[in-house]
Amino acid sequence: MDVMKKQSIQHGEYILYEYPVNAVQEIERQNNPIVTTNSRKCPSCKSEATIFDGLTGEIICTFCGTVVLDRQETPISDINARNRSGMPSSLVFPDKGLSTIITYSNTDANGTVLNQEQITSSNKIRYLDKIWGNNKNHLRNFKNAFGIMATVSDKLGLTNPVIERAAYYYRKAFDSKLIKGRAIKEMVVASVYAACKEMSVPRTLQEISYAANAEPIFSGRCYRIMSRKLKINPAIVDASSYISKIATNAQISQQTYREAVNMLSVAKKNPICHGKDPKAVASAVLYASCLKKNEVNISQSRIAAAGNISIVTLRKRLADILKICPEVNYAKNRK
Repeated sequence: MDVMKKQSIQHGEYILYEYPVNAVQEIERQNNPIVTTNSRKCPSCKSEATIFDGLTGEIICTFCGTVVLDRQETPISDINARNRSGMPSSLVFPDKGLSTIITYSNTDANGTVLNQEQITSSNKIRYLDKIWGNNKNHLRNFKNAFGIMATVSDKLGLTNPVIERAAYYYRKAFDSKLIKGRAIKEMVVASVYAACKEMSVPRTLQEISYAANAEPIFSGRCYRIMSRKLKINPAIVDASSYISKIATNAQISQQTYREAVNMLSVAKKNPICHGKDPKAVASAVLYASCLKKNEVNISQSRIAAAGNISIVTLRKRLADILKICPEVNYAKNRK
């Protein structure tokens, strides 16, 4: 069906166009992917049922076919913009994902095979690009560091935002010249540990050090230097972040775990638990919950091993928990 020509009508400061109703329906049918609703009021019929045509840039009334406004920019965002622009930049890549990749296909954009002179020139360009990428000290350092960081992320199951934050801290340490004279592995561990503490991810320095095959003592020293020089003030890790992990490692029942969560919410309000190791507090609460639920098969050594603490530390924190929760009868259930 042919669309009828539109006729212009002067209406105030706008130039309006009248369509027959069937013509408007034809426009909607043809341009359906780019037609969106609009809240403008039609000056002719006072209707608010207007649509925006992205092809012509016109706002059209669906009742009388009047063009309310023309030459408008389309408000529809281009959903394929990311596909055309490539992957987004990221701090995890040594060059932030902005590198130039020269293919080895030896064909141009049209698919035509290059002649021998053009192939020789392309090989020289590839060689120079490769030399430039490997001849920068900071790029070589970042390649090594971010490779270790990717390994740590795979072993510990860290999310992309945590690794992005760790890469940000490592780059700041490199710009502040804190990397000189120190091992890359230990600085990577310090960066990942700082990112985990900031984003409340329950990962200890020992776990990250073992995943990176680094020394925990030197990693802790690098973390203290980094936090002091870069003025990193991470939030205090809550004991509730560790309780689920410890309960899973110790194979504690779901009912006992829920009781431990309730006891921990009460214990955190008491000043006696302030400043204590969150892993020790979570382990002590779990053991107290096991005593309350009469799970005598759960021993102190089992809870301590699951929480990566000593039995002495567990007993000290358990004494504090028993003061807060006197309903737990430790002497009766002690083996």
